[in-house]
Parts: sequence; C-alpha cells; structure tokens
Amino acid sequence: MKHPESPAPLRDPRTAPAEAPPVTHYENFPVASLLCPPRLRPPIAAIYAFARTADDIADEGTATAAERLADLRAYRAELQSVAAGHPPQTRWAAVFGPLQAMLRSHQLPVPLLDDLLDAFMQDVTLTEAGATYPDRAALLDYCRRSANPVGRLLLHLYGVHGQDALRESDAICTALQLINFWQDLSVDLPRGRHYLTDADCAAHGVARADLAAQRRS
Repeated sequence: MKHPESPAPLRDPRTAPAEAPPVTHYENFPVASLLCPPRLRPPIAAIYAFARTADDIADEGTATAAERLADLRAYRAELQSVAAGHPPQTRWAAVFGPLQAMLRSHQLPVPLLDDLLDAFMQDVTLTEAGATYPDRAALLDYCRRSANPVGRLLLHLYGVHGQDALRESDAICTALQLINFWQDLSVDLPRGRHYLTDADCAAHGVARADLAAQRRS
C-alpha cells in the first residue's frame, strides 16, 4: 500500500468537528467519491480517513516496526470499541468520531475494515523480516484483505450484495492492486516491500540480487 506524497497532519481531535479529516494524499478513492451521490460522500470520506490514517501508521515517519504494530493494534482495538458503541478516545477522535456515526447510519461491515488493518500489519511484519511472497496465491490472499474490502464497502453503501457483483468487485480491486505493485517498484523496493513473488521472479528470470541493486541505485 503505497502513497509517495508526504501526509499533512490530521487536525487536533480535541477541536475537530464531527467530519472526516481532509484528503491530504492524491488517491482515486476520494476523487471518485465526487461522482457519488451526496448522501454517500460522508461514509466514503469516513472510510477513506480510517484507511488512510492506518496506512500512514504502517508506512510513514520514523517509528520502529514494533511501534507501528503497537499503534496498529491500538487502532484496531479502537475500531472494535467504537463499533461496540463506546465513545472514541482522544488520540484518533477525528477519524473514529465520523466513522462511528457512519457505522451506525450505514451499518458498515466492521470485518471488512478489520481486514484492512490485518493487511497493514502484515506489511509491517513482512518488511521488518525482509520476507517475500512465495507465490501468487499468497499475494492474492494479501490483496483479498488490502484491496477487496474497499470495493465491498462501496457496494454495501449502494445496497449491492449479490455474489456475482462481489466477485466482480474483488477481481477489479485485486487487479488494480497488482497494477499498483508493478508500476511502483521504485517506491516499494526502497521501503523493503517485495510484491513480486518468488515464483514469478523465477519464472521470468528476475534475481532478487538485481532487484536489490535497483533498490540501491
């Protein structure tokens, strides 16, 4: 999950109004939301703020892997807390205040939001270990949690629940995620992220040493 732009800080949660923080990254998610009906823009903004903040915890700044994982676990606990009806804590109130309102008004599926956090935590863990994905099945399982939930959340907001639509959405989201991986090697390799699988590298004669050399250049 990549975003080369530097994030602007969220507003102070003690003074922020009950709306999602402003978009500070270029992403197709908030841009596309402008084409959505006005009634769906608040939940889309709340979902985006939730995902963007978690992604920044996993990727941005100088925190250690242990610190990132601790923050993501706390963030995950906060999701479960607000989903259970408890008031948001101060630290991420600007995110979880609006999200809690959308959870209530639109019955957003919490497991889909949790899947995103699981993927972010996997990113941190694999990066710290210098681990790679062995094959396409393992990478697609990551996409199932890192990309597909977004499409399913949007379908939920539109009241679309058919299995064919869900499968088609998953296919589109996974495809977009894979394209993102392949076009952003220059971003991922310096971060220690390896989204080219061992099996694909072997099949196409790409050595990890060559990729490491590209990372250093």
